[in-house]
Amino acid sequence: MEIFPQTYFSESQGGVLDFGTVVHTDTADGTPEVLLVCEHASNRIPEFLGDMGLTAEARDSHIAWDPGALGVAQHMAARMSAPLIYGGVSRLVYDCNRPPEAPGAMPFKSEEYEIPANVSMTPKERQARIENVYAPFSDALSAQIAQNRSSLKLMVTVHSFTPVYHGQQRDVELGLLHGRDDRFAVAMMEAAPPNAPFVTRLNEPYSATDGVAHTLDAHANANVLPNVMIEIRNDLIRTPDQQSAMADYLVPWINRILAEFPEGGAT
Repeated sequence: MEIFPQTYFSESQGGVLDFGTVVHTDTADGTPEVLLVCEHASNRIPEFLGDMGLTAEARDSHIAWDPGALGVAQHMAARMSAPLIYGGVSRLVYDCNRPPEAPGAMPFKSEEYEIPANVSMTPKERQARIENVYAPFSDALSAQIAQNRSSLKLMVTVHSFTPVYHGQQRDVELGLLHGRDDRFAVAMMEAAPPNAPFVTRLNEPYSATDGVAHTLDAHANANVLPNVMIEIRNDLIRTPDQQSAMADYLVPWINRILAEFPEGGAT
């Protein structure tokens, strides 16, 4: 394993570290009603951080990203003619679903893995990550909401989670999570498809108390936009066919709730 390089600002061109493309925006034609977000779409690590002191196995695991989530989100976006904002850098570099002051924004440890590049991070580099990863992602999301606010009725964030966490098997397969505004998540739970093929629960395997509602609250709720986070167990969306099938399951369900959802602001 190559230990991450100790890169200093003075060694990079113009004193600026190259983070590459940290956010992607897939726009949609017309007047979209739904905005999709996938914060943890990528496990890419900027070149100046090397491997962050992690093995290839760790960098490819769920600690670095949400495997399968982007594929599901892209299929959903195509079916709903919805814009999609998604991350272009590993959440170990910066977790765009966390505010800068949150310990999990640039974690020192994730499950059993220590993140050496984050442990040794200087205050200057920490600020660089905020300015070059979190801020552009947040700005891109704000811009999409502002551009389409007159037609938008819902924001959906798409995530995946590991079947085994700290050695414990999770039986939940699909989670519907909410932040301050619980209305759409609750409405989905109350009108789940009959004979649902997935074990579906509200606020599992995480909830807002775990700090996962930042995007929902900071962007959707702040703009009086109903919202929901969808968490999918990643063994169910490993292949493109599984990702497409999951989108086929979720989109009609969401559309049905959206059609009956009352107009008005978030609570």
